[in-house]
Amino acid sequence: MEKKTLKQRIVDASVELFQQDGYHNVTVDRIVEHIGASKGGFYHNFRSKDELLYEIHDVFISYVIQQSQAAYDRYDTPITRLCAMLQTLTQVFDVYQAHITIFYEESRSLSDEYSAIIHKKRDDYRDILQKVIAEGQEAKVFRTELPCTIVTMAIVGMINWTYKWFKQSGPLTMEQITEVFTDMVLRAIVTEQAIEEAKQFMIKG
Repeated sequence: MEKKTLKQRIVDASVELFQQDGYHNVTVDRIVEHIGASKGGFYHNFRSKDELLYEIHDVFISYVIQQSQAAYDRYDTPITRLCAMLQTLTQVFDVYQAHITIFYEESRSLSDEYSAIIHKKRDDYRDILQKVIAEGQEAKVFRTELPCTIVTMAIVGMINWTYKWFKQSGPLTMEQITEVFTDMVLRAIVTEQAIEEAKQFMIKG
């Protein structure tokens, strides 16, 4: 197993401590003490606790962007691309649930500098998803009477809220929840001519 860098250890420790006691109640001193590092080591990797909070967000949004672009490149139809991207987006709530919860709960603490970078990265992700929706509408496999931007935002909004209620110990796995989301989205936006392709990704009744 690859040994974690000090930066990764700091992020992991801060996620654990922020989740336990809240962002504002955890000091830099406590973070470095938790992992047996020095304060100098912290400031060699992060300018401030604010930058650390940004990094927690960057870990999962960068993962989503990378995986979504890979899904786009791997598949060649709007339906298969969309389904792969839905799987990527939901998967991040399983893999990085603690990171996401901390960020959403504490994001108001970020400075304008980091907020602007985060908004840009989120726009980059939405652009990939919106491109797929637009291509599907152009190919007449997604309903053209639905505004592309609203469809995109509705998908992102629906899945983003998962962090509030998903529990790994719950009755459904994230894979099963993804199947529900995929079924709902496809039934809402596919055209009659594309229904046969879409059926392979829908829940069998």
